[in-house]
Amino acid sequence: MSETAASPARTDGLAAQPPLLEVKGLQKFFPITRGFLQRVVGHVRAVDGVDFTLAEGETLGLVGESGCGKTTASRCILRAIDPTGGSILYRTREGRTVDLATLAPRELLPLRAEIQMIFQDPFGSLNPRMNLLDNVGEPLLVNGMGNRRERADRVAELLRLVGLRPEFMHRFPHAFSGGQRQRIGIARALATNPRLVVADEPVSALDVSIQAQVLNLLLELQTRLKLTFLFVAHDLSVVRHISDRIAVMYVGQLVELAKTDALFRRPQHPYTSALMRAVPAADPRVRSGDGILGGEVPSPAAPPQGCYFNPRCRHAQARCRVEAPALREIAPGHFSRCHFAGEMEF
Repeated sequence: MSETAASPARTDGLAAQPPLLEVKGLQKFFPITRGFLQRVVGHVRAVDGVDFTLAEGETLGLVGESGCGKTTASRCILRAIDPTGGSILYRTREGRTVDLATLAPRELLPLRAEIQMIFQDPFGSLNPRMNLLDNVGEPLLVNGMGNRRERADRVAELLRLVGLRPEFMHRFPHAFSGGQRQRIGIARALATNPRLVVADEPVSALDVSIQAQVLNLLLELQTRLKLTFLFVAHDLSVVRHISDRIAVMYVGQLVELAKTDALFRRPQHPYTSALMRAVPAADPRVRSGDGILGGEVPSPAAPPQGCYFNPRCRHAQARCRVEAPALREIAPGHFSRCHFAGEMEF
């Protein structure tokens, strides 16, 4: 686990009840093998000690550059892949708290309906040989709804919920646009009445105008169905629109975590600040793009000594190159993994 005294948690009203999800020291290492005997000579530290909580009804945005480990972390939470270490404490519908990281596949089955995923690719996530009734209704069939008429009624209800016509259920995925396919993917994720939805870059493959429609749909569904979202993305402007809090990842580690307004008002890590400055401004008179970072993202197989960000940081000092910073609370609910957070403007 990281060096924090406790997992970063909410400090507002949503934290009055136990968190729906609490991730502690999450790790996922992939072995590097070499030679005829495939001996392990190292590890890719894709996720390296991630801590956060997620309150019921909240949206937590998980952001970072490609390869930072955000998708790997989300798939560990779903147990699509097995974590190397750490705990994933989930509060079930019955009120029990279970560690998803240690459950056997058979023990996970009853919880699959409560935790669902919206995939990034609306084209590849649907079976092209199945119509919408079978694509959206498959989770219902897997979870025991064997009556096809009942499934058809439920699929019709789900299609209306996401803004599609029920008669579309007899068409195949190729007949729909990218935005419509993503709505179908959302309908499938909601089929089992989940409590926690992991959205993995759900709008990155869509046009900007369609992105706004899908984001507004997710916000509407969250209010209507009382959903909790872990929203994975690389676009800060998208995450700002939908998230209550934002967690920023870099080379497998969480480097900053805060409420959305506080993060954008005053970032407490130089990497977060650089990401914000790199977002193009809508006003052509405003200069943008000065946050583009020099150098290369370090390899998670051989991260630099000290702070992982120090080779690219313009504020780096001697201490940063030898001493790894801990994720610490700078202000109420605002955490940063930087030696100088709270002491200088980034």
